[in-house]
Amino acid sequence: MSRRRKLKILIPLIMLLFLGSYARHRLLDKKDISGTLNNKQMDETSGIAASSINPDIYYVHNDSGDTSRFFSIDEKGELKSTIYFTGDKTERLGVKDCEDIAVGPGPKKGKSYVYLGDIGDNNGSRKYITVYRFMESTSWAGDTITHAVPVAIHFKYTDGPKDAETLMIDPVEKLLYIVSKRGDSVAVYTSPLNFTANDTLTLTKRAKLFFPGFRPFKWITAGDISKDGQQIVLKSYEKVYYWRRLPNEHAWDTMVKQPRELPYVAEKQGEAIGFTPDGKGYYTTSEGVFSPVYYYNSPQK
Repeated sequence: MSRRRKLKILIPLIMLLFLGSYARHRLLDKKDISGTLNNKQMDETSGIAASSINPDIYYVHNDSGDTSRFFSIDEKGELKSTIYFTGDKTERLGVKDCEDIAVGPGPKKGKSYVYLGDIGDNNGSRKYITVYRFMESTSWAGDTITHAVPVAIHFKYTDGPKDAETLMIDPVEKLLYIVSKRGDSVAVYTSPLNFTANDTLTLTKRAKLFFPGFRPFKWITAGDISKDGQQIVLKSYEKVYYWRRLPNEHAWDTMVKQPRELPYVAEKQGEAIGFTPDGKGYYTTSEGVFSPVYYYNSPQK
């Protein structure tokens, strides 16, 4: 076949593939957009977690460069409340690099808590990382600026400093989970939730996970455990990995099994994922001003 004839076939084919991809993005992907983060303050969003006491409210936060605060939004991404707190007084902004947020149980039975993870460490040089715990308030659902009092807990790794962007709370065994970000394999660490303010604890290393792909696209940037403890998600910049937990199974034992890959629209810099309160779906969003908030259905059993 002559070169000219090949071009006559290939060029229309490439155009059809391009148009098909464009149509999918405009028509199919668009239906998953729940809304848009509507305030410029939310410009480096790195975590999202569903409230346990405020219906249709989710918590998000910025990563490095922001002050000690987080936000409440609704499902459409509209800002409802900005929650400030006093962080580390040795840090100019109060926090160093907050990378994920989670909601779950805590020291008081029947109460819900927000956990904000100042766990980023790009250079792998931090002597310790910090997680801030706040008792959840119904006032955070309003269109206000408010302040919260945190309980800070410091953590060290058994095997040296790690960069991490994933913080999860297991409501079944009442454990805090941190998953490291970089490397061909990542590590899973845990700590009990019954810690005392300003303690420094050593995380327990539970497992190593390997995900195929190329760095940095394969790096793990977010995760969540559903409020009933039965579903687990981790995400990289390109993929979402899903597990369904068996009864009486440790979450780290669940995660060493082969995951299921779920639908995911690649985002500008997707570093946030969180289940809905009923676990029937999950949301993702990205760094960047006015980033879309995507909704996906969770797999059926």
